[in-house]
Amino acid sequence: MFTGLVQSVGRIERRSGAVLVSGCKPFAPLAVGDSVAVDGVCLTAAELVSDGFRADVSEETLNRTTLGRKADRGGAVNLEPALRLSDRLGGHLVSGHVDATGEVVGLEALPKSWSLTIRWRDPRFGRYVCEKASIAVDGISLTVAHCSDDGVTFSLAVIPHSWDATTLRELVVGDVVNLEADQLARYAERLLVPAENRQSSEPDLTADWLAAHGWS
Repeated sequence: MFTGLVQSVGRIERRSGAVLVSGCKPFAPLAVGDSVAVDGVCLTAAELVSDGFRADVSEETLNRTTLGRKADRGGAVNLEPALRLSDRLGGHLVSGHVDATGEVVGLEALPKSWSLTIRWRDPRFGRYVCEKASIAVDGISLTVAHCSDDGVTFSLAVIPHSWDATTLRELVVGDVVNLEADQLARYAERLLVPAENRQSSEPDLTADWLAAHGWS
């Protein structure tokens, strides 16, 4: 588990069927087998190098996230070591399992912050977004400021520290980012729908359904 509080910005590149992640010096010493969130993707250190680690990455992960494209060009990535039970939970609980990617559709510099607008590339995940909810964007814990009625498009208010200490400052309109919705939304959906009434693995929750089942 992670918190979405980035501790370092490093680089990722392909290395003979694996990826090499460098720039982890601010971390406590890593050990083989440790987990690190790399742009929000949980990777396992298979081999240590001077300032980072080599990790095996499946084709599924490379295809479903931005890591494959970034590794091809030696791109910058946000890094966070796994959460310890004694750590403060300053962001929100992040699993490191990316749901889908999103496209940056708006970016505006404001007097004291930046407004970042993102659209889910798979609109089914808009159901897990609401105002003031948490979402991980390239592994960064951010709060939704505004969203469309279906949650597919949403805006985030980014404070100067988050902007300066992460890869957010490199984003431009049209870029693709990794997105992981708040796990609490998914658990709530699962619990609210009885197993015998589920028609699919991702049921729709409506006001009528909630009222009929005593949740009004």
